[in-house]
Amino acid sequence: MSTQTDKTIAVVKGLIMDGVAKANSGHPGGAMSSADYATILFSEFLNFNPDDPKWFNRDRFILSAGHESMLLYSLLHLNGFISMDDIKQFRQLGSITPGHPEVHLTPGVEATTGPLGQGFAMSVGFASAEAFLRDKLGSDVVDHYTYVLSSDGDIQEPIALGAASLAGLWGLGKLIAYYDSNKIQLAGPCAKVDCTDHRKIFEGLCWQVIEVDGHDHDEIRAAIKNAQLETAKPTMIIGHTTMAKGCATMEGSHQTHGAPLKPEEIAATKQKLGLDPDQTFQVPADVVDGYRARFDGLRKKGTDWQTALDAKLADGEFAAMWGHVTRPRPELSIDWPTFTPGETMATRKAWGSCLNEVMDSLPTLVGGSADLDPSNQTMNFRNTYGDFAVDGYGARNLAFGVREFPMAAIMNGMQLHGGLLPFGATFLTFSDYCRNAIRMSSLQELPVLYVFTHDSFWVGEDGPTHQPIEHVSSLRLIPDVIDLRPADANETATCLDIALKQDKHPSTIFLTRQGLPILDPAEYPALVDGPRKGGYVLKDCDGTPDLILIGSGSEVALALDTAKLLKRKVRVVSMPSTKLFDAQPDSYKNEVLPPEVTARAAAEAGRTDLWYKYVGTGGVVLGLDHFGASAPGKVLSDKYGFTPENFARMIREKF
Repeated sequence: MSTQTDKTIAVVKGLIMDGVAKANSGHPGGAMSSADYATILFSEFLNFNPDDPKWFNRDRFILSAGHESMLLYSLLHLNGFISMDDIKQFRQLGSITPGHPEVHLTPGVEATTGPLGQGFAMSVGFASAEAFLRDKLGSDVVDHYTYVLSSDGDIQEPIALGAASLAGLWGLGKLIAYYDSNKIQLAGPCAKVDCTDHRKIFEGLCWQVIEVDGHDHDEIRAAIKNAQLETAKPTMIIGHTTMAKGCATMEGSHQTHGAPLKPEEIAATKQKLGLDPDQTFQVPADVVDGYRARFDGLRKKGTDWQTALDAKLADGEFAAMWGHVTRPRPELSIDWPTFTPGETMATRKAWGSCLNEVMDSLPTLVGGSADLDPSNQTMNFRNTYGDFAVDGYGARNLAFGVREFPMAAIMNGMQLHGGLLPFGATFLTFSDYCRNAIRMSSLQELPVLYVFTHDSFWVGEDGPTHQPIEHVSSLRLIPDVIDLRPADANETATCLDIALKQDKHPSTIFLTRQGLPILDPAEYPALVDGPRKGGYVLKDCDGTPDLILIGSGSEVALALDTAKLLKRKVRVVSMPSTKLFDAQPDSYKNEVLPPEVTARAAAEAGRTDLWYKYVGTGGVVLGLDHFGASAPGKVLSDKYGFTPENFARMIREKF
């Protein structure tokens, strides 16, 4: 006998088929196989405020299988968050129902997903943020579940298992993952590419594992309830399902993965599901009423939560912490350390000094290193605040291990959750492991901080595997990522201030292994605030310059020393951020780089290509367009010509 739940699921499947068919593009099969679980979760278990999709203590649902977006949009329509017109505009320009879910665009979407595995990893970040904030604010303020729906492709991506290992270690008991194991992917059966026993894998990663028939509603309900009861481990619910469940003739077919169903298949399937085969986008009133029957109770939970929060705000200590959790980033007031001019300090050590100085005043600053704590200068942070979960859920150091990609995606999840200032650190050469998550940081407008140390061939003896060449230029290519390569300790503090006060853009800060001279703000007054504009005149000459030298990071000191060898009027420009400089008005850029001064030279210990944008095709660029070698950094500096004498020679020969 058909139940109200059966009818609701049938309606959801109808919307999936119709939405994909109208767009003539999409992925109906997986969305239909996941529909039983997702509909029961949303209609019976998910805690949210029907009047406020951004309610702070809502359960978070992440659709890691982003290609199943029509499933999510159908449920968000039943939630009342999006309209039927929005459903009908699936995958159309300007709609709020894009091909893959996009956070900030669609009410109720918690994360931008599509690159498989990353939604799963971000869910670990969501759950970690919840556990930390519950410890700091109390379970009457933060006490929600994080649900993630994953596909076969998600679990095949190694990032998912790396993140799962951390979730198990951290005992994230309020993380509940559902794996829709329909055993079909775009190219065919999963058996052609995978022999994994997922129960054994996840049990080995310290998860509770529950296997269910993903189309048996009672088994689904029991699994969710058992998952909620397990507080010491995350739970993986493996739902054994059939691809395109409910289809008239195409159940189990991989052809339903990434293409619309044919009209006759849709009509026959609707007939099978008890829907009107001649009607599209049908949502009967009794289905809406049944789905929303618990909405008044959900609203009361939101009201009761607000009452409890208001009462707690009378406590000064709680109010202060709540202020840190909710304060917009641009309003942060941070007191940075000062540095002694004339001394030598690697910018990575300057970062460490800055972290040590501000960590007490920023109690929501959380993060860590990918197993490079001493090199990344996070040891004192770790020793002071302890390792998250291992030393308690209020501990602030995230010991990611050698897991750069999961680290980056977990930070995205923490930032998406809200309330925290996440950072992650590793060697710059390993930023390649993080790259797609960095791209997702930018796409989702997440101001996370990536700390990349050992930023050039000056790494030295570890050799070319560890010496970045193309990495800084490569990361500058990602839209809206703020690149920060400070010249000394002073610029490092300013660059960190820039990064932590971003409200939409992720920042990548590139830091040296080798010591650099600390410049004197008294001698170079623009040093303190100049980096905020990306590039600025660090040292000028009288009148119009004959030559402009541009340096970034460690090569600013090289430019200053080179200028002393040139018997002409020289302007030295420090450019820690090409992205910020390019964003300035033309009037400012022309003030720093006057168009009439065409004799220009730039130096950066990396690829040369980008710098011709600033020096012109007739300019001089000192850089490195080949791999390095294993040798002391100073030896390599001499060999590759990163000396004032060689830079001056190159300039004299050209101009």
